[in-house]
Amino acid sequence: MSSGDSDDEDAELFRSAIGSVRRMNERAPPPAKPKPPPRARMAERDEADARSEFRRGQDALPGLERGDALRHRRDDVPPRVLQRLGRGLYAVQDELDLHLADAAQAEALLRRFLGEARAAGFGCVRVIHGKGLHSEGSLPVLKNVVDRILRQRADVLAFHSAPAAQGGTGAVLVLLSPR
Repeated sequence: MSSGDSDDEDAELFRSAIGSVRRMNERAPPPAKPKPPPRARMAERDEADARSEFRRGQDALPGLERGDALRHRRDDVPPRVLQRLGRGLYAVQDELDLHLADAAQAEALLRRFLGEARAAGFGCVRVIHGKGLHSEGSLPVLKNVVDRILRQRADVLAFHSAPAAQGGTGAVLVLLSPR
């Protein structure tokens, strides 16, 4: 007896023990792991270049001196609004005092304050940064931090140093866009 005959007999014995069988429907293979979405590498690089160029441009701005007034308005804000803001004709609805804060703390406090003021629906707020009399060197640190942050924010329509009765060049009035 050859091994082929014994295999045939074993197969026949197996089939008789099992009985009739029915072929199963074939299933589709499981889905392959999805490919990662394509990255826009050129756009990412352009964005990084734009950020670094922006920072260089901010660094190139001359620092504000102690007696300098802060003033800035968006292009879509009429010059008259900036003049009225500088005269203190808008009612201040909230205030932040940055005295005794270092530059990093002042930046965090100012960002949070502006976000909360806008969420509360305030239109005009005052930020007291001080005149920089205790700053190391000739440039007032907090005043320059406040100027830089206010210029960057899209929700700031205009800002101007406060009139003398409201803090003068040691405070700034900020006009916020509506929610």
